[in-house]
Amino acid sequence: MRESRAYPLLLALPGVVLAVAGLFHPTGLSYETAERWYLLHVPGLLVFPLVGWALAELVAGRRDPVAWVVRLTAYVYATFYTALDVVSGIGAGYVTRELGPGVPRPEAVSLMFGIGTPLGEAGSWALIACALVLLVDQLRRHGVTALVGLVLLPGAYLVHTEHIFSPLGVLGMVLLGLGSAALAVVAQRARRSRPAVRDPRLSAAGRRGGM
Repeated sequence: MRESRAYPLLLALPGVVLAVAGLFHPTGLSYETAERWYLLHVPGLLVFPLVGWALAELVAGRRDPVAWVVRLTAYVYATFYTALDVVSGIGAGYVTRELGPGVPRPEAVSLMFGIGTPLGEAGSWALIACALVLLVDQLRRHGVTALVGLVLLPGAYLVHTEHIFSPLGVLGMVLLGLGSAALAVVAQRARRSRPAVRDPRLSAAGRRGGM
């Protein structure tokens, strides 16, 4: 699968899907926007963690310390950003919708944002760390061709500051998707250009067979 042409597109998909969702994300939460706010964040439960999965996939099969740092930071992002999605997205949206029209937003909903926001910030800082460590690793392994992954850094930063709100949060998710896909292409090309390593035992057997 990792050598398939569709593989980079698969890694880009989570970021692109969230970018599309961001185009419809309300800029504020009120009774009028609560339905859309709530409905957008429910499927987000399935997609937000996959942004971290796409980054971790770029070190799949490796057991070195750097690869584990990438996996760990991707996991922290996925966990804490999902908490943001549940608390400030699903929870706050559902409660605001159920209160009905004309009801002032109660303090309880503001308190939900009070816990959801720092959880999300912890996750987005982990996303920035993941992107940075991964980029340095890929530059070390693949050289200047890995510079295409530089877009991961502004992408992660924009998600940190703007969530998926349009336009900058949408741009952030697009850049994360493009960066993941681009680094997958770089890795594919590197593997294809690597000379095949022959098993010396097979070579020896071939020489004996020719005698």
